[in-house]
Amino acid sequence: MARAAACSSATVSRALNSPEKVSPGIRARVISAVNELGFTPNNAARALRSRRTRICGAVIPTLNHAIYARAVNALEERLGGAGYSLIVATSEYDSARELRQTRLLVERGAEAIMLVGDSHDGRLYELLQTHNVPYVNIYVFNPRSGHPCVGFDNKRAARQITEFLILLGHRDVGVIAGLATDNDRVMQRVLGAREALAEQGMVLRAERVVEEPYTIDAGYDGMRTLLACGTPPTAVICFSDVLAVGALAYCEDIGMAVPRDISIVGFDNLEYAAHVRPALTTMEVPTSEMGRQAADYLIGRLKGDRPKDARELETKLIVRATTHPPRRQALEHSSSI
Repeated sequence: MARAAACSSATVSRALNSPEKVSPGIRARVISAVNELGFTPNNAARALRSRRTRICGAVIPTLNHAIYARAVNALEERLGGAGYSLIVATSEYDSARELRQTRLLVERGAEAIMLVGDSHDGRLYELLQTHNVPYVNIYVFNPRSGHPCVGFDNKRAARQITEFLILLGHRDVGVIAGLATDNDRVMQRVLGAREALAEQGMVLRAERVVEEPYTIDAGYDGMRTLLACGTPPTAVICFSDVLAVGALAYCEDIGMAVPRDISIVGFDNLEYAAHVRPALTTMEVPTSEMGRQAADYLIGRLKGDRPKDARELETKLIVRATTHPPRRQALEHSSSI
């Protein structure tokens, strides 16, 4: 390789590993030699010499939920541009499994880790700190936690949805949430809805909160449960677009018109939210930007920089066709015209 590039082996190494340290002409000669000889760098040997693997890890709740795929895709693109590879593992919303997966990533040489949410097994944080592995939590903004984070305030986002429904005239609101166990995002969203109602003298009753896994079938079942409890709520907040699509399907099957008879709000603004009928009112989450900024934070830490530990991103309520003033109020308004 050095002979083909007409330079020393050390210069070839610098051109491949630290291109900024060689002239453009030398870099071009080395790349030409690489292409001509079909050279493949021995990254395993390089990692042993340098104790650097250039591998990062991500532990996400599931690969079945498109919202996490967006974040991971953005993370991988940004890391790849900086010369890092990404290994992805799933926890299936189980903190013990998350700890095991993180330990495996560290054992396999992951230099940095992205996690989802703020609540993790204390032993996980101890593991990362013991091995000096930088990490960042996404999907959450909690600067008081002491852990680096890139995300949004889940409680505030839920308050915004609830306050919007209250302004429309809704006084009886139901919630279909994900499973709260090992999921701080769900707990904060339910709390946000409860607080917004309480500030207006209303109560989010226990029977108005249904927890379901993040699937369309579960959203269908969750809406059936809510509507079986006596007088139905006039509006339902689904803390996932996946759940909201199931809820819409149940209403369609029983002949309940949305939004005339009941309003429905989703969360995430997945691609299909604008294309279901009626089009879904939902909270837009900056998922791709979370992935990019998480990558920037980890890259900065690996370079020895001190990037900002808490980065807040904004959510946006997207109002479409599944929300409307409650029917009784709408009828009273029309009769007064």
